[in-house]
Amino acid sequence: MSFRTTTAVDYVEDVSPGRGALPPRAWYSSSDAASLSLNGRWRLRVSATADAEDDSFAEEGFDAGDWAEVTVPGHWVLQGDGSFGSPIYTNHLYPFPVDPPHVPTENPTGDHLRVFDLPADWPADGSAVLRFDGVESCARVWLNGTDIGEFKGSRLPHEFAVGHLLKTVGNVLAVRVHQWSAGSYLEDQDQWWLPGIFRDVTLLHRPAGSVLDFFVHASYDHTSGEGTLRVDSDVDGRVTVPALDIDVATGEPVTVPVRPWSAETPYLYDGVLATEGERVPLRIGFRTVVLEDGLIKVNGKAVLFKGVNRHEWHPEKGRALDLETMREDVLLMKRHNLNAVRTSHYPPHPAFLDLCDEYGLWVIDECDLETHGFTEQGWRDNPVDDDRWTPALLDRAARMVERDKNHPSIVFWSLGNEAGTGRGLTAMAEWIHGRDSSRLVHYEGDWDCRDTDVYSRMYAFHAEVESIGQGLDGGTHKRRELPFIQCEYGHAMGNGPGGIADYQRLFEKYERLQGGFIWEWIDHGIKHPELGYAYGGDFGEELHDGNFVCDGLIFPDRTPSPGLLEYKKVIEPVHIEGDGSDGTLRVTNRHDFADLSALAFEWSYQVDGETVEAGTLNVPSLAAGESADVKLPEPPADARGAETQWTVRALLAADTAWAPKDHVVAWGQFPGVSRPLPSVAPTDRPALGEKLITLGPASFDVRTGALKTIGGVSVVSPRLDVWRATTDNDDGAEWQSDTRYGVLWRTLGLHRMQHRLDSVEAGENALTVRTRVAPAAREVGLDTVYRWTSDGTRLRLTVSVTPEGEWTLPLPRLGVRLGLPEADQVKWFGGGPGEAYPDTRSASLVGRWQSTVDDLQTPYVRPQENGARADVRWAELGGLRIEGDPEFWFTARRWTTEQLDAATHLTDLTAGTASDSGSAAAVWVNLDHGLHGIGSQSCGPGPLPQYFLRAEPTEFSFVFSVTD
Repeated sequence: MSFRTTTAVDYVEDVSPGRGALPPRAWYSSSDAASLSLNGRWRLRVSATADAEDDSFAEEGFDAGDWAEVTVPGHWVLQGDGSFGSPIYTNHLYPFPVDPPHVPTENPTGDHLRVFDLPADWPADGSAVLRFDGVESCARVWLNGTDIGEFKGSRLPHEFAVGHLLKTVGNVLAVRVHQWSAGSYLEDQDQWWLPGIFRDVTLLHRPAGSVLDFFVHASYDHTSGEGTLRVDSDVDGRVTVPALDIDVATGEPVTVPVRPWSAETPYLYDGVLATEGERVPLRIGFRTVVLEDGLIKVNGKAVLFKGVNRHEWHPEKGRALDLETMREDVLLMKRHNLNAVRTSHYPPHPAFLDLCDEYGLWVIDECDLETHGFTEQGWRDNPVDDDRWTPALLDRAARMVERDKNHPSIVFWSLGNEAGTGRGLTAMAEWIHGRDSSRLVHYEGDWDCRDTDVYSRMYAFHAEVESIGQGLDGGTHKRRELPFIQCEYGHAMGNGPGGIADYQRLFEKYERLQGGFIWEWIDHGIKHPELGYAYGGDFGEELHDGNFVCDGLIFPDRTPSPGLLEYKKVIEPVHIEGDGSDGTLRVTNRHDFADLSALAFEWSYQVDGETVEAGTLNVPSLAAGESADVKLPEPPADARGAETQWTVRALLAADTAWAPKDHVVAWGQFPGVSRPLPSVAPTDRPALGEKLITLGPASFDVRTGALKTIGGVSVVSPRLDVWRATTDNDDGAEWQSDTRYGVLWRTLGLHRMQHRLDSVEAGENALTVRTRVAPAAREVGLDTVYRWTSDGTRLRLTVSVTPEGEWTLPLPRLGVRLGLPEADQVKWFGGGPGEAYPDTRSASLVGRWQSTVDDLQTPYVRPQENGARADVRWAELGGLRIEGDPEFWFTARRWTTEQLDAATHLTDLTAGTASDSGSAAAVWVNLDHGLHGIGSQSCGPGPLPQYFLRAEPTEFSFVFSVTD
């Protein structure tokens, strides 16, 4: 005889969404209904298992005086001294055995207690609801000793009717939160697993006759310029919009001329929904979203999404974001030309959607659903294809749609992410389509587009994207008639992403391609006292995915990365094109709706990188999609013997809600007179001494030919360098085998090249050093000749490289590396102000720049190759001036490439003396003739072929002189 006992925590493994919660409804607040925030300091006890403690803590009079305290909203593993447990990061692997719906007995459980009094003016009619906006992953709730229910769906609201349980003073709210539950199988979302009450907890009074739920329908007819408003409400009332002279009953449509809402022109009308007991403020945006002519159209126009995926993240508080942090995100997005957000992979805090309405961002609102870990077993037992789980899936869909349905910024409902396919997803799509026909449905995993209104993919390579744009991709008949978006592309992990300008050209070329969403917004580094920012594995996780959680366009502290600056340039809404030779530019308005009346244009003229004159440029107020040719003024100065160029900028003409006047929206730069190349007449001859060879201002080792000094500056001799500290994109993803060049480079041995000296030749007017540079155990090599000449004052180095053997791989870099005893300030004429690489150089603006060596570094959470400046004509540091023939890539840092390559966190890198070839240097400088592209192979394609640095015969030169 066998039997199974039931326990008080069986709900943890129940596939149902829970019990006791009220039906989902719109998220709103009103001044007529009292509310009490229960955020703040709570008592906490953490147990190792779900049933380690009984329920007595929920009873009135329980003494929790010896419990710890934590802040709500918050995650208990991010608070305290670490005794509450640690964060866990996995990309898609479940950190527990896959045996749905069961979870481990070792299930960290946090008992939370909050004692509160009602405000003195709290209404006495007894009607109230308790709302939880987000709890991970399963919670059971008691109020004043009464069990009121439990719920799952971590990033979704749940409300409970509690008016009959409230007391004037001494209310005891007890919440038991389990880290693992059946719901965890639905929340495998490439993020830190962080238990806790991480969003607001609020007590809401509900007056008699108050609003229960309502749905604002506000469509726009682009042919007539009229909007139609209808507000459906569970409780009858009236709707007023003073600016439109609207005063109608709920449920009654009214049509009037309106200004439409779009991400570019986010016009909102203030209104009021008034019932017998409550007045609810409305922010109404009129817009119509349709699928028409195979395109996603809003207000009659096809839109191009220039978007980003956004996880909620704060480096100290995890997913517990405050309003100002959310506002900072939105303002950064707007200032960098983004127009769309996919809320990966769950509905965000509702206040974020308010900000998207206010400032203007298209939103794909994604359901709290991902079952990615089931891919490890070929999707067997996937909950989305198991009818037992369908009620939970429908509950999650309903809680998203009902909460967020009144936001004009939302144009898509997304069923979730990376959950395979199945009947549950179909049920969700059918329910959403039936509930809200005013928006489209998205889901990337449905490649046959059975349940979706758009063909969506992630990380499709450029060639495939082009074939889709051309309609040559095949697929089902329905799919061939649908628009295409890349819901994830341009994986922004570490240095990168590369190749996004090439994607954007495709998006703008083919009508069917309606843009995409970079993965992702922010690096999820956790602030750490020893490591700077921690990532997967830094907390001793049994399974983890390392720094794959740090793949954002902004760093954990919300500093924009070079990737965000590149993306801003790539997606700028005004194209300014031309070559400057005939004084004519082509200006194109790439907005979908807005004209150019909000922008002012200015020109500047540079001579050898310095602006000598500037002025305003008259550009017509072009409508969206229009272009015009614009004449530049006559060149303002005689620049004989100098390089010149024009720079034209589009600036905000006045302050806006998201940026101040003169904020740069777009720019273009155009060459004038070409740069004269540096010339050094070889008039000096090498002089041999006992230990040194002198040539002009330089001295060389007589035995090795190694450069020792230039003037009074000691130098660790330049020698050929082909290695870079591999980037995340060089190393690629584990599932990519044949093109992970970081791995292949190491296999070939490019990180341990050996230099063989063949000869030192002091000729009539040159010192020539012949070498061979090659990896051990391989027959390939690089025949390298260094030829030094001088005119007595300046020193020229010409490097000739000839590959030997069969080179099947591109090179990471090709140039010379040298060391200097000291350097701090750096000046250069070339691309800037930030880093650039062959396929990430759109935002590099040619000019004169200055920095410190320290500020040249880009602080990627996992250290890697960074900091190169493109198109450098000359650079000055450490007492030397270095000119290039042709232009070169310039990098300077206080550690060697080998030290950078070995580092796992920024705190591993310390400035100081490093040695190379027996000499000391404090600053290491790379002068590169070429660099290999970046790509986004950490999860997407590698560099396109045109950005490969191939091993082929090459010659380049540098001219050295001493600065004053």
